[in-house]
Amino acid sequence: MDTTFLDHAELAGLKANWGTIAADRQELVAALVAEGQAALFADWDAPGTNDAAKAAFLDSLAKINGNYPGGLVGYIHNARKLLAESKEGANPFEGLTPEQPEKVDLTSFSADFEKYEAVGAARFDQVGVVLVAGGLGERLGYNGIKLDIAVEVLECTSYLKHYADNLLAMQARSASKRPVPFVIMVSQDTGPKTIESLEANHYFGLRKEQVFILQQELVPAIADNDGALALNAKYELILKPHGHGDIHMLLHTSGVAAQLKDAGIEYLMFIQDTNGPSFNTLPAAVGVSVENGYDFNSLAIRRKPGEAVGGLSKLVGNGKEFTLNVEYNQLDPLLRATINPAGDVADETGFSPFPGNCNTLLIKLDTYVRILEASRGIIAEFVNPKYTDDTKSAFKKPTRLETMMQDLPKLFGESEKVGVTIFDRMWSFSPNKNNVADAAAKIAAGGPADASATAENDFYAAGRARLEVAGMQVETAEEKRILGVPFTLGPKVILRPSFAMTLAEGRAKVTGGAIRGEATLILDGADIALENVELAGKTGLVVKACAGAKVTVKGRFENAGFELVELGADADVPEYLKIRGYRFENRGAAIYEFTEPGEYTIEA
Repeated sequence: MDTTFLDHAELAGLKANWGTIAADRQELVAALVAEGQAALFADWDAPGTNDAAKAAFLDSLAKINGNYPGGLVGYIHNARKLLAESKEGANPFEGLTPEQPEKVDLTSFSADFEKYEAVGAARFDQVGVVLVAGGLGERLGYNGIKLDIAVEVLECTSYLKHYADNLLAMQARSASKRPVPFVIMVSQDTGPKTIESLEANHYFGLRKEQVFILQQELVPAIADNDGALALNAKYELILKPHGHGDIHMLLHTSGVAAQLKDAGIEYLMFIQDTNGPSFNTLPAAVGVSVENGYDFNSLAIRRKPGEAVGGLSKLVGNGKEFTLNVEYNQLDPLLRATINPAGDVADETGFSPFPGNCNTLLIKLDTYVRILEASRGIIAEFVNPKYTDDTKSAFKKPTRLETMMQDLPKLFGESEKVGVTIFDRMWSFSPNKNNVADAAAKIAAGGPADASATAENDFYAAGRARLEVAGMQVETAEEKRILGVPFTLGPKVILRPSFAMTLAEGRAKVTGGAIRGEATLILDGADIALENVELAGKTGLVVKACAGAKVTVKGRFENAGFELVELGADADVPEYLKIRGYRFENRGAAIYEFTEPGEYTIEA
């Protein structure tokens, strides 16, 4: 190895330590210096001073070098290429013309909706679920992993439990009763706490062996357009997440994707950590993919022009055709430069002709494994530096290369079929990501809050929708602002997945009846039936039934139910309440729990 580079004055300390560095580390250091990264090793202390920090630093470099395809040198080369394109203002869609994608509209509960649900529900044991969960709740004001945040605070069900409940419900309905595979991508920050939550709750009823934990690694931050890796301090790199696109590489390198394919799984559904409505869409989405032969099905919502949500578009040109998500800040200029000088505007429906991406994906597994084997799971990276000025010569802060899981179709060829399935926003997309203050500001600006309160609000709204489809009269209470965020006071309806996962199931179990005002209804059990049940005012009714317990509920109920209590912005309450601004107090709801098999009747 040529070590003449050590003769540079700034590397005198490194030269003094050279004999204590292992050969493989020496080779890596030499390669990095050759790539212009000498600043990483400048002004090292003499041997005997901070030796542990030096060793840890070299270990971290070696770990990153091993984890990133192409190693650190490859990362630096990719960074320089992408940064040069960014500085030049290169158009990633040069030569491509946007067209409307192939899409299936399920924004209403039509006969087609229920047809697709029936097809999908018959294949529950052929579906696995992939949860991308690398984030903490700091942005929300929650000190913990986002999966531990409550979806709703009537019973305080965490997102992780909610997802597990849906998997258990899928298993119970399948002919084989085979456990549904559950893949969770975690980060260094969320991994230990996710495992702790699973273990403390006995995996929420799931089998440990059906849960696959895949940890995403971090990548180095980049300090400038030359691709210099950024230091937080001497002997310490600044490391940042590489994006949720890493899930594809992890599913490949771990062998999990191939393992699930060999086990008979045919589809993988990819969901985000705090988008609670994801499972509302699963049966119909699977049905759409099966019936239409989709290798990749992007679930979407109707999108308002200019909304900060990516638009799904078929991009045609250069002898190629892709159906991809185009970020909202790129969509308008692309449309102006190609098909519409007015840019991102509404069509006759009042919405953009390009549906909004909600990052819920359904991928056919045999196609997926083939693509992963050909690409090693490596999808296109991008960089999004924040420049100090228009010269684009310096960054406001270090940047990094990123990936997005929805970019997988960039690897597809002509034989792979990509489609889009559009659902109502309440039914499919209500992310919990903004703190109360930010949510209130977004509402004031005319946008969606995407906060804990609105996520809970939509959770209850989905329950109301299921009851309406089943034939129950539903009269919605007024909406009010709580700390500036809208919340509908009722009815608050929770139909657990054990009770119903399709519209047809709800219709079979609910006959007549009515629910009004601020009433609350919670049903948890496979064999619960409602016959002309009426709830009004603040009345609360909770029915829970174990497997084998058949419960019939009849009549009009009246009680003090659950009362919403508003909390001030400075209230001394647990974080799961503080991020909402309210709690519920039981003033006398009727609660029935059946823990033994048998036949039971509840009459008001």
